[in-house]
Amino acid sequence: MRVAGLLLAAGAGRRFGSPKALVPLHGKLFVDSAAELLRAAGCDPVVVVLGAQAAEVRAQAVLEGVTVVDNPDWATGMGSSLRTGLHAAGIADAVVVLPVDTPGVTVAALHRLMALAEPKALARATYDGEIGHPVLIGSDHFAGVMSSAAGDHGARDYLKANTVRLVDCADVADGADIDRPEDLGPWIRPRTGGA
Repeated sequence: MRVAGLLLAAGAGRRFGSPKALVPLHGKLFVDSAAELLRAAGCDPVVVVLGAQAAEVRAQAVLEGVTVVDNPDWATGMGSSLRTGLHAAGIADAVVVLPVDTPGVTVAALHRLMALAEPKALARATYDGEIGHPVLIGSDHFAGVMSSAAGDHGARDYLKANTVRLVDCADVADGADIDRPEDLGPWIRPRTGGA
């Protein structure tokens, strides 16, 4: 099965105060860390959708080994970025979708979703009963997702209207998204314990 990775990194980060693609953490920008994560999981291709301050992101980020596309309609919300990214993913059996602001997602969590990849698949990660990311969308659903994706809902309405397999990832990842600078607290404190 060919599973594409789709990184949604187009938002302006209004609550954060700047585009989250440009947020540095442990010496790397969010956009680079997330793109590397999708590559490490074996996604092919990895499509990164940029929007707000796209030129600045391209100038500062490494973005190696990925396909970078601009969403001219990024200001309308995540839905347009999802459509842009699915269109750019080309021929794949499924795509795993990751927003740029979930630094606690791991390769192990991606692999749990990717193991379910097939054209008919719809699955999403959960964390202690709360739905989160990544989301796996099989190719049979691409057209439906693209036609229903609007505003900031992304694929939410389509997923609500269809049967989605929930995959618990709380034991291998943290699904928290970073909306405000203070949300970074747990991630920037010195790590204790073994090396």
